[in-house]
Amino acid sequence: MKVLKFGGTSVANAKNIKLVLDIVLNKAKKDKLIVVVSALSKVTDLLQLAASKAASNDETYKDIVAEIEKKHLDALKELIPVSEQSSLLSHIKRIINHLETILDGCFLLGELSARTSDTILSFGELLSSYIIAESLKQNLKNSSYKDSRELIKTNNNYGKAAVNFEVTNLLTTTFFSSNDSQVVVMPGFIASSLDEINTTLGRGGSDYTAAIMAGALNATELEIWTDVNGMFTANPKIVKQAQPIASISYQEAMELSHFGAKVLYPPTIQPVLRKNIPIHIKNTFEPEAEGTYISDVSTSNGNPARGISHIDNITLITLEGPGMIGVSGSSKRLFEVLSNESINVIFITQASSEHSICIGILNSDAEVAENAINKAFEIEIAQNKIDPCIVEKNLCIIALVGENMKNHQGLSGRMFSTLGKNNVNIRAIAQGASERNISAVINERDVKKALNTLHENFFEENTKQLNLFVMGVGNVGEKFIEQIHQQKKFLKENLKINVRVIALSNSRKMHFDDDAIDLDSWQTALDNGETANKELFLEKVAALNLRNSIFVDITANADVAATYEHFLRQSVGVVTCNKIACASAYDNYKNLKKLSRQYNAPFLFETNVGAGLPIIDTVKNLIASGDKVHKIQAVLSGSLNFIFNNFDENNSFHDVVKEAGVQGFTEPDPKIDLSGIDVARKILILIRESGYKMEIEDIENQAFLPKECMDTKNNEEFFKSLITYNSHFEGILAEAKQKDSRLKFVAQFENGKASVGLQFIPKDHPFYNLEGKDNIVLFFTDRYVDQPLLIKGAGAGAAVTASGIFADVIRIGNV
Repeated sequence: MKVLKFGGTSVANAKNIKLVLDIVLNKAKKDKLIVVVSALSKVTDLLQLAASKAASNDETYKDIVAEIEKKHLDALKELIPVSEQSSLLSHIKRIINHLETILDGCFLLGELSARTSDTILSFGELLSSYIIAESLKQNLKNSSYKDSRELIKTNNNYGKAAVNFEVTNLLTTTFFSSNDSQVVVMPGFIASSLDEINTTLGRGGSDYTAAIMAGALNATELEIWTDVNGMFTANPKIVKQAQPIASISYQEAMELSHFGAKVLYPPTIQPVLRKNIPIHIKNTFEPEAEGTYISDVSTSNGNPARGISHIDNITLITLEGPGMIGVSGSSKRLFEVLSNESINVIFITQASSEHSICIGILNSDAEVAENAINKAFEIEIAQNKIDPCIVEKNLCIIALVGENMKNHQGLSGRMFSTLGKNNVNIRAIAQGASERNISAVINERDVKKALNTLHENFFEENTKQLNLFVMGVGNVGEKFIEQIHQQKKFLKENLKINVRVIALSNSRKMHFDDDAIDLDSWQTALDNGETANKELFLEKVAALNLRNSIFVDITANADVAATYEHFLRQSVGVVTCNKIACASAYDNYKNLKKLSRQYNAPFLFETNVGAGLPIIDTVKNLIASGDKVHKIQAVLSGSLNFIFNNFDENNSFHDVVKEAGVQGFTEPDPKIDLSGIDVARKILILIRESGYKMEIEDIENQAFLPKECMDTKNNEEFFKSLITYNSHFEGILAEAKQKDSRLKFVAQFENGKASVGLQFIPKDHPFYNLEGKDNIVLFFTDRYVDQPLLIKGAGAGAAVTASGIFADVIRIGNV
């Protein structure tokens, strides 16, 4: 014999019930069956709501009853031929009338007892099982119906009654020994006390009903039919990459179900575990899917962890004080208090010093627990031997579960290191002696991040997901997105990095998609996005709270640079080509670096100097390896190098600057490049990264532009001024030719002093042959004395700058 249980979604409506009947009829060809069914989807919630409204003298309970009646009548009319509906419809109406009578009583009395509540809630399963049993008879005459209340006997603990297995097993075996039906349909969830009063087995109790039947009759298998393909490695609604578990042990299944794996009601396993009866979790809507097989054997494919689960709405209560140290019975008193209040303890941990004990309970029990504990220990509290209990609400328990975890070293460290890298704060930790479960209490807001991070680390071949929030999609931004799109598959297959763009923003619009923006159509998505709002952008990034979040700044905006502190404090990494933050006040620069370390949030800005050239990274490595930089000489502006390499007798200064803008070498405001401030920022960043303290005001800027050019208010005025002062620029060019030199805008640092300015470079200098938009940097250090360390290459352009930003993102992925 097999026992099959079908949940609420499986019997939600007539269409789904037909799928259930197909499964039952197919299996009935080989085995005798007991079919246990839940109430139609959402009906139990409706019954509970109706009861609550009736007890509150709210007459709208009658509307809910009408909705329940219609739901069942509609299902019956679709499942049963018209010629046979009359008596069945009358029976349904009689049941509904009985329900309404009880609710009328609640309305008149203005109260709802636990006993009455159980009776009201039982109507869902009574109605669904009757309809399904009658529908089955249309296709299988040798089928019957049995009311579970006649077989399952409990105590009078209404709401979650305890089963009297001795009486239940006797009644069950006696009934089925004389029953010849091929299929017997039974309502789940409901039972009755020894004095024939309705009781229920707790929400999810239909699973338990089926397990009780399977255990009593030594069934060959218990099948739980639901709307998912078995137990998953994590909640698939939270972790998109979660996978079904093919095989799992009873103990592992119990741990996962206890910690919120809702596909299985935790008490279900006990009745079948004693008899070693396997449980098979199957999907009603994909009956051919493998599902999850629960038995005394678990196949793990080498992974000691089998799943990650969690419980929401947890409160942590801590009792501590010197009066607990070495005092026998403190724990006993604490748990007696909670037991007397019928409060279930989900989590326990105690310091080895005996100074404190910490428990996890549901938020709904927190107030009662706090008052009861403080009252029980009021004498010790008054004597300052024990502190009033500390209550922390809105927490969550996450648990890593696996039968073989005890045989693998370092799993706890791996788990907590993974959480720590994403700044998930752990409030308490517990690990049972069986080492089958490692539990941690965290803030509720971090649960999605924590589950995804752990799942990625333990179940996804170490593929690391990076979630990017990109601000600025001009020339460089477009190239950056193009490069991500092009390399996405390569990164995932070869570097195990999954790069997702979650948000894009320009000065007009912004668009978020927490399932990742489709990079084939990102322009359309952004154009149709909401109005750009920097504050709202920050709020949305914080609210999503995704693991490995990275804010990518591809702007030159000071206001955007001012947001880095906010992102770092949220444990969001920052990758930027915007030089303003690192060239701002030294204290701000140091604070950003400190926050990066404190919140484990990378802060990378390689493209601040030299676009895609590895200049900053080289400096970091020199300093980290113990070298010391004494002198820096550099041409750090690709745009200025392009301008002075192309400025000659045939090309006016005005025309060359225009062309540099067209090719994307200059900033939107070319004065930023031509004024020298951009180069000053770059050399300042190199100086700071070399370990020196300096402010931008300390750098001598030897400007070559006339003051009138710098004082222009817009680009149109600026370009007109270049024409007006053309003779000035021609004079500079003539002097260079006279000295047989080339013009280069040079930044330098030596003996604690720095300057930027236009220089005449002779033929024997390394800068002389620097062509196009190239940059060059010479580092003179303790190790590089006679011959400096030289880095040279393209230092401007959208593609190389985008590649530098992309390289920083990959660096984070490789950490």
